[in-house]
Amino acid sequence: MTLSSSTAPPRADDTVRGVLRSPRLLTREALAGIVTTLALVPEVISFSVIAGVDPMVSLVSSVVLAVVMSLLGGRPAMVTAAAGSVALVVAPLVRAHGVEYVLPAVLLAGVIQIAFGTAGLARLMRFIPRSVMIGFVNALGILIFVAQVPHVIDVPWVVYPLFALTIAIVLFLPRLTKAVPAPLVAIVVVTVIVVASGLDQVRTVGDEGPMGGGLPGLTPWLVPFSIDTLMIVLPTALSIAFVGLMETLLTAKLVDDITETPSHKGKESWALGVANIAAGAYGGIAGCAMIGQTVVNVKIGRARTRVSTIAAGLFLLLLVTGLSTVMARIPMVALAAVMMIVAISTVDWHSVRPSTLRRMPLPETLVMVVTVVVVVATGNLAVGVAVGVVLAMVLFARRVAHVLVVHRTIESAGGADRLPGTAPAPDAGRVRYDVVGPLFFGSSNDLVEHFAYADDAARAAETGEATVVVDLTRASVWDASSVAALDSVGTKFAAHGLGVEFVGLDERSGAFHGRLTGQFGE
Repeated sequence: MTLSSSTAPPRADDTVRGVLRSPRLLTREALAGIVTTLALVPEVISFSVIAGVDPMVSLVSSVVLAVVMSLLGGRPAMVTAAAGSVALVVAPLVRAHGVEYVLPAVLLAGVIQIAFGTAGLARLMRFIPRSVMIGFVNALGILIFVAQVPHVIDVPWVVYPLFALTIAIVLFLPRLTKAVPAPLVAIVVVTVIVVASGLDQVRTVGDEGPMGGGLPGLTPWLVPFSIDTLMIVLPTALSIAFVGLMETLLTAKLVDDITETPSHKGKESWALGVANIAAGAYGGIAGCAMIGQTVVNVKIGRARTRVSTIAAGLFLLLLVTGLSTVMARIPMVALAAVMMIVAISTVDWHSVRPSTLRRMPLPETLVMVVTVVVVVATGNLAVGVAVGVVLAMVLFARRVAHVLVVHRTIESAGGADRLPGTAPAPDAGRVRYDVVGPLFFGSSNDLVEHFAYADDAARAAETGEATVVVDLTRASVWDASSVAALDSVGTKFAAHGLGVEFVGLDERSGAFHGRLTGQFGE
């Protein structure tokens, strides 16, 4: 028997100590962090525009988030920064009340995330179905790709050869060597070409927003410390907290699958809260896991440890402070080409093959498609996942509601008519119903229709047997609706002059039924 991922010892290249002892692994992790940073910068700047804050605010916050999560987080190699999903949530608050209300909203969101993580609520992630997860990943790939399209549409002709060159380097350089990440080589080569040739018509990172050097101080508190302020920021804080948690935990689960290593979701949750409080206090805006950049880190850069994300945070700090002019000259087309390749590799192409779709149950495919459509339509991963989970729950309840079966038999002295695994027949001649399947609100609503009340009453008049047995050995009672349905069955039999004996309930179901039966009125 092989060990599971939760018990198998970590490989040397999956530990910080192993990386620090190996120059080759240390180089791999550091270069992966550098590539990730270069892929991170344009998106962070773009998201700052969406949120309505200064680009430097998002960049500095991303430095804080990356470093803090590298030290405290529960998922090594996952990149955390000022993300678009959080920017979408913050933007309405900034428009309605001003940027000064972002700090209290971020601090409160951090407190909520810490409470979520320490309470162990991250375990709720297990209730997200695989079809929703696949929809999340596919939608993310689409969003990443679409976000890059403006950088290659309606641009000067010279952009297209640079785009093709970047694609070629990224795709073909790994066939020659993997010592240096191909995206890093592509970005450096294209940047040198643009700068050396004086191609001013090619848009650069500097065109996306100001790249002034230096660091801001602590974020000042500029709003009243009052209940009114709390009421203003509370809805946004809740959205920041749960959107950030959802995207972070889904990304962590994805990285678990890619790297075949486990993560600590509870630790990741409360660490995100600490990181957001730190980013709010020194920077100004919240963030969460950046799945596109994380894919760059773990797939293209082949990073596996916290060293890569610390390197990313420190390199971003270097870019913000000392190399801002260099960062500003990186062509957007090079970064767009890299991110398009990341987007294509992010999509689970196996899930959309015709052969796969033919084999998959229709409800599973429907959940995946709806998740993708909602995410792409709203641009919000959290909304799409929430809709997908709710739809999956409804479809699951609908399927389970139809698995309930009720068998009617006449007890014989030898019990020959009894279903296997059911309680033995104490008396011959009685009518017996064997209920098979889970009893809950979806399946129990029509339970009363499975019994032949008039026929049983007529038979009782002939035999003198006035009791009906309902065997629940192969059923479980899960909610009050089921208890009420069983009470209704008893009431209907009583109206026909018959008594009902419910037998076979397991200990939990019996205790639950005993506590609630008779409490629902007539």
